[in-house]
Amino acid sequence: MRAPSYPEGTIADILPGCLKCLGAQGFSDRLGLARQLEGVRRIAVLLVDGMGWHQLPTMRPFAPGLVALPSRAITSGFPSTTPTSLVSLATGAWPGSHGVLAFTSNIPGTDIVLNHTQWKDDPDPLLWQPVPPVYAEAARQGIDVTVVNRAEYVGSGLTEVTTRGAVYVPADSSQELADGMVKALLGADGPALVYGYYPNLDKMGHAFGLESEQWADAASKVDKIVERLVTALPPDAALVVTADHGQLDIPADRRIDIDGDPRLAYGVRVFAGEPRVRYLHAEPGAAADVLAAWQELVGHAAWIGSREEAIATGWYGPMDLTFAQRIGDVVVVCRDDWAVHGTRREPATIARLVAMHGSLTDAELDIPLIVVRGE
Repeated sequence: MRAPSYPEGTIADILPGCLKCLGAQGFSDRLGLARQLEGVRRIAVLLVDGMGWHQLPTMRPFAPGLVALPSRAITSGFPSTTPTSLVSLATGAWPGSHGVLAFTSNIPGTDIVLNHTQWKDDPDPLLWQPVPPVYAEAARQGIDVTVVNRAEYVGSGLTEVTTRGAVYVPADSSQELADGMVKALLGADGPALVYGYYPNLDKMGHAFGLESEQWADAASKVDKIVERLVTALPPDAALVVTADHGQLDIPADRRIDIDGDPRLAYGVRVFAGEPRVRYLHAEPGAAADVLAAWQELVGHAAWIGSREEAIATGWYGPMDLTFAQRIGDVVVVCRDDWAVHGTRREPATIARLVAMHGSLTDAELDIPLIVVRGE
């Protein structure tokens, strides 16, 4: 399996590169954005959830303006999932350094599974994810920083650890998102960074699949957002468009259910992660048996190894061992278009997902990096 392109630059390097181009000190430009952004004083960054590099050709009929823009592929981190990627983007840190290592994670010392998208204040956000977003340092250096995002996300743990230090502007529709980003960009007197987030492409992929009318409609809305932003760019501004991960549709006959085979369920105390990357936390003394059973029964569909083996792959980047216990005793990383469910351990909505992500296939890991300068 391939690894994220940490040395060459990933999603974690987008905001640091933008801030360096805006004149902020202490940030690196691993992605080489300075070549495209020289002289720019205002930058808008739009993240489209679920818009992988390999989904762009599928989007072409519905988002022709977006797909026509010059772009290149970079990668997310691992797992290729929204909470992990959004924290990497906001902090400039790799997953092993910030500790958000899955969509859902077992809280060590308990049987509780934390869903990072439904997280409030337990555990304490600043203890669970202690790396500060880059926004606070940017603001300290005189850069106006604005986040334009859904009102419903205000007050969540994930919002706290990814937007601290920025002015938060609520925007609930695609039109409000575009208008809010334009207003913040044009209203800045000095250097400015504006970040906006669009979730619906990912949501429609999960619910209906990448060949659905609903996904196509969300893609057309992305095109309209980008058109609005590009049209409004003044000469000293630029737009950067990216994503947190890609997606792929998972066939019904490529889904393995831990609750459908007692040999898979035996010894598993806590079942976490998401369908494409699973963390199996074993009962005391059962880790070796769980590992052996899963390798025998699921080895055709996934890379399966111990926590230590998963860390040693480098998929997370250098690992702060403070966070290591958040990874399962056994790690299951699906190959191709396989998925692992727990039909009695998780909400029924998880098993009904059509498109998924999280693993290390090209479709999930590769994300676009699009840079457009104002004219």
